Order: sequence, then C-alpha cells, then structure tokens
Amino acid sequence: MKSLGRHILVEFHGCSNEILNDVPTIETSMLAAAKEAGATIISSVFHHFSPFGVSGVVVIQESHLAIHTWPEYRYAAVDLFTCGDSVNPWVSYEILKGAFHAEHGSAVELNRGQLELLERSDIELGELRDEATNKLISPKYSRSVWFTDRNENMALSIRHKGDRVFREKSPYQTVEIFDTFEYGKMLAVDKMVMCSEKDEKAYHEMIIHVPMLTHPEIKDVLVIGGGDGGSVRELMRYPQVERVTMVEIDEVVVRASREFLPTLSSSLDDPRLDLIIDDGIEYVKNAPDQSFDLIVIDSSDPVGPSEGLFSNSFYQQVHRCLRQGGVMTAQSESPRFNQAAFKDLSSCLRPIFGPDQVHCYLAFIPTYPTGMWSFTYSSKQGSHPIKDYDQVRSQTFSQAQGLQYYNADIHTAAFCLPTFIRTMIEA
Repeated sequence: MKSLGRHILVEFHGCSNEILNDVPTIETSMLAAAKEAGATIISSVFHHFSPFGVSGVVVIQESHLAIHTWPEYRYAAVDLFTCGDSVNPWVSYEILKGAFHAEHGSAVELNRGQLELLERSDIELGELRDEATNKLISPKYSRSVWFTDRNENMALSIRHKGDRVFREKSPYQTVEIFDTFEYGKMLAVDKMVMCSEKDEKAYHEMIIHVPMLTHPEIKDVLVIGGGDGGSVRELMRYPQVERVTMVEIDEVVVRASREFLPTLSSSLDDPRLDLIIDDGIEYVKNAPDQSFDLIVIDSSDPVGPSEGLFSNSFYQQVHRCLRQGGVMTAQSESPRFNQAAFKDLSSCLRPIFGPDQVHCYLAFIPTYPTGMWSFTYSSKQGSHPIKDYDQVRSQTFSQAQGLQYYNADIHTAAFCLPTFIRTMIEA
C-alpha cells in the first residue's frame, strides 16, 4: 500500500426519502457497511433533524464512516475513510447504495498520507510501550443515537437506545415510539415529541386538573385528540364525571399507546369512555348545542391533521357545543418555540369567548422544545380559574391522588405570566 489511508467521497442520488429521514435504519445500514467491509466498530453517533435530515458517524478502529442526508432532495453525502489495507471501503459503498435504494451513486477515491511524501520518525517509548501493551483491551462498542425536534433556529435532542420500539405510517402521520435513556419511552408524531413516560404528567395534569378543580360540576367531557390516553387517565380520577367522549383521528396512536405506553393508556378501557376514531373537527361540527361541560383540545402541533384545530371556525363550534358556564382547555404551544401559533390562538379565542374569559397558563416540560409550554383556559361565562378556585379542595385532591406536577400552589402560579408573554397576548 502506497498511502496511510483510503478516503472515498460518495454522493448518492435518487434515494428513498423515507429511509434518508430514518435514524435507526441509517444507523443499522452504516454499521452493516462497516462490519461487512472488515472494520472494527468502536462507536456510533447519529442525530435526526426535524423535519428532514440525518447526520451520523460510525467510528471504526480503522477511522470512520460519516453521513449527512437531505431527504427532500433524495440525496446523501457519505464519507468513507479507512486506514491500512484490512478494510475495503468499496464494500461499504455497495451496501449503502442498496440500503438507501439509490438510483445513482458516484464516488471519488483519494489516497491520504502518500508514503513517498512522508518521512517516518522513530518514537522511543521505552517502558511506556510495555506498560501500554499490558493494558491493551478490545475496544468496547458504544452507541449514541439522538432524536432531535427543531425549527429553523433552535432544537432539542434526546438520546435513545437506537432501535425503535414502534413505527407505523398511518394515512395521517408517522407514529413512532423510542426508548430513551433519560425519559423512558417517548411518543413522536412526524418527528415531533408528543410525550414521554417520565415528564408527561406535567402536560396531562395541567391540561385536566386546572379546569376540573375550578369547575366542580363537570360531568360530560369531550377530548379532541389525546390518543395516548393521558388526559383520559386524569379525568377518570373524578367520580362525578359520568361520560368522557374522546375523538382521535388516528387509531395508530391509540394502538401504539395501548401496547407500549401502559402508564398513559391505562384508562382507555374505562366504561365511562366512549372512544371514537374519527375527525375531531367534523365531530364538533355535528355535535348538538350545549352538550358538554368541558372540552379538552389535546392536539399535536398545528401541522398535518391538527392544523384545523387552530382555526377560528373550529373554536366557534367548540363554543357552541359548551353548556353555559362550561370550560374549554387547549394546549396552545410554546411562547418561545412557536410564537406565531401561540399568538394566533389567543387572538382567535378572545372574540369568541370574550377577552375576560380567556386565560393563558404555563407548565414546564423538559422534552418539549424550550421547556416552556402554554395552555389556554376559556369559559362560556363560567368559573374564573383564580377567583373561583377552591385552594383547599385542590390541595386535598392532589395529595390524595398522588399527583406529580399539579398542586394548589402550581394552579395559581401557572397563571402568573412573564412580562414578555403578557405583551405578546395583549399586542
């Protein structure tokens, strides 16, 4: 061999855009490409960038294999660098071309460290060489695969164990469950974090117990979305609730949660629940006037099937379906991560319910981008979330139920908004 290493710069065109946006599949393919080429694998690190793109590297004893993908262009750039002559990088090239379903691949091979241009110098290690030799052990493979939820300016990354627990592409969206190191199993929809086992209680306890402990006479509840079951679980803590209707558009979310997120979905078989797989927007449009005491909008971000849940016409129908004195709570996005949607929803609700009947409140959820998340409490000339709030009843309930995030002090504190949020709402 006339050089220290072989460096192949690869471009794959016409690839499967679904595969190029799939971290576990890409990592598995890169590991297979290294192994079949004869490399000794040391570690792997892979990141997904929402909504499109994957970056990753497989470190091998003989150097590395690296990749970045552009699914929207069906294109991947791959870097194959091997030292010595024990590994054939062209084997990796052929494996990856097939794995990515590439229509065309091109590559340039460079010799790195040409020996005729180098002068070898002897390094005298003495006793250090013997000591190091005695300590030699086989390298231990480590794996670092990351899920990233991001927009154009910021991102949140969560490390998971690499292999997906669940993945299915429904007619509406791609539903995935990952097993993370820090937050347990995590549900993602279209590469956006929906909830995780460790911190979901902040979301579900706040969207449910704020209205339920403000308005003690709630008996009939409608939940739009919420297929993971967390909101239903919290509602079923109240014996006075007679009927909960949950309308979830995607049965895949429900099925995945039943199987892999039992701590959230534990109440989906409660006899008081009427679970309907259908379009929540159409359901509300056709529901009778004044048929619910509480309506919970437990939706994902305002894209795809949830986009219509952030519209003026939808919330007019929600207002119509509420009984006099009834309450609606909705997840209303992050004031930092999705400012436009946050402001638009506030502006939408105030003319419908009345400016004095719409109240924003906050919770802090580490697995959501920025950690700060908002909810909006809107009443139909009903209870005020602070003035009509029974603190003693709230504290007794939260302690008896062993709630993990919500308590009497959090209830009132959640409505104390930072100045910049007040300014956004009032603008």
